[in-house]
Amino acid sequence: MKFLCPSSSLAPDSSLGFEIDGCKLFAVRRDGIAYFYINRCPHRGIPLEWQPDKFLDESASLIQCATHGALFLIESGECIAGPCSGKSLQALRGREDEQGLWVEL
Repeated sequence: MKFLCPSSSLAPDSSLGFEIDGCKLFAVRRDGIAYFYINRCPHRGIPLEWQPDKFLDESASLIQCATHGALFLIESGECIAGPCSGKSLQALRGREDEQGLWVEL
């Protein structure tokens, strides 16, 4: 497991991007739970954000690909709208403890 950041760095209904050992990934917090994904849209294989740490739509209820507007469920990474409907983001195993957020690459 690789350490990402202290828990307080990932606010409710927000996202943060990371690069560890050349792997781009991001974390999203929703309803007190942190979710971890590879930062790559299944449509074209490009990073999802257009500004640092901006992985969510305006309502902060869905993950959004800034390039094509594809929308993904935070809890599962499943694409529910856009050019990659039916595909999913690649989830990563992670955990949160008293030190912060950890991810398995």
